Amino acid sequence: MSQDTIAVRSGEELDTGTLERFLRRSLHDLPEEPLEIQQFSGGHSNLTYQLKMGSWEAVLRRPPLGPVAPKAHDMEREYRILSEIHELFSPAPKPLLFSNGEEVIGKPFFLMERKHGLVVDSVFPEDVNATESLCTHISQEMVRQLVRLHSIDYTKTELINISKPEGFMERQVHGWISRYERSKTEDIPEVDHLTRWLASHIPDNTEACLIHYDYKLNNSMFDANLNEMTGLFDWEMSTVGDPLADLGVAMSYWMEADDPELLITGLGKPSVTVMKGFYSRNQFIEDYASLSGRDVSSISFYLTFAYFKLAVICQQIYYRYRKGQTRDSRFSGFHHFVKSLILHASDTAFRN
Repeated sequence: MSQDTIAVRSGEELDTGTLERFLRRSLHDLPEEPLEIQQFSGGHSNLTYQLKMGSWEAVLRRPPLGPVAPKAHDMEREYRILSEIHELFSPAPKPLLFSNGEEVIGKPFFLMERKHGLVVDSVFPEDVNATESLCTHISQEMVRQLVRLHSIDYTKTELINISKPEGFMERQVHGWISRYERSKTEDIPEVDHLTRWLASHIPDNTEACLIHYDYKLNNSMFDANLNEMTGLFDWEMSTVGDPLADLGVAMSYWMEADDPELLITGLGKPSVTVMKGFYSRNQFIEDYASLSGRDVSSISFYLTFAYFKLAVICQQIYYRYRKGQTRDSRFSGFHHFVKSLILHASDTAFRN
C-alpha cells in the first residue's frame, strides 16, 4: 500500500468485479492481473480511489455518498475541464474516460492518470530536510504555478463553451449565501451581517481567466526534491472567473503560525505552512502581484469571501453528517470549524 492510500473505508467500497469487467470492456491492453482498489486518505468531499492491475494504474473519482447539492460534484464537467487543459498545464492529470456509472458503481465517475511524487500536508516526509530555504522555495513555486495557470488563454479551448465569466463574483456571492441557507443546522448571529457586507462590496472586476478554485498545498504534488510542482488535483470547482477569487481561496487555506487555533486545526493537523520559511499570506499575495502584474488592492474582499465559501463547504459536509448521509467521524465537529471560519471572515472584512 502506498503512503497516500489506505484500505477502502467501510461503506465506501466499490464493486470490484463489476468495475473490473467495465474497465476491460472500455480500455485496451490491460494486464491479466485482477483489479486491486485502495482509497486515497485525504479529501473531505469527492471519493478518490487508486486502481491497479499489475503494472497498470489509474485514479477513479466519484461523488460522495448520499444526496448532493445541485450542480455540485459534477464528474463529467471535471473530466471535460481536464481534457482541455492537461496538455496546456502539465500538473493537471490526463483524464482517461468518463462514465455515467449507474450500472457500474451507481454514480457518475471518471478515470485519470495516476501521478507519483510528494504531497506535503501537515508534515514533511521523514527523509526531507525541511530547511527554511526549502519552505520558501515551495512557496515561490506555488505562486509561480498559480500565475502560470491564470495565464492560459481559455478562449482557445472548449472551456469558452462551458463557462460564463460575466457577472462571476455576483453569482458566486449570492450562490454561496444560498447554499449556506439550505445547509444551515444552527444560528450563527454573525452570518447576517457578514453576508450583507459581502453582497454590498462585490468588486467591479471584469477580468476572467481559468481558475482552479481549490488551490492549496495538499492538492499539489511535487517531484522528489520538492523543486517543481508535478501534479495539481481536485479540479471539481475549476471554472473561468476572477483570478483574485482563486488567489483568495488559496490564501484561505494558507495558514500562518499566529492564526486562531481552530482555524489552523479545523481540518486536522496544522499545515506545514505554519513553519518558518513559508511565505506569509501577505508575501504570497505580493509575489503573485509582482509576477502577474495584477492589482491586488481589493484582496481583503476576496479573502473574506473565501473564508465564507470554505465555511459553507464545511457546513454542507456537516449537514450531510447530521442527516446520516455519511458516517465519516472526521466530520462530527465540523460545526465548530464553520463558526470559527464565519468569525474569522467577519474579522477580515471589518478590520479593513
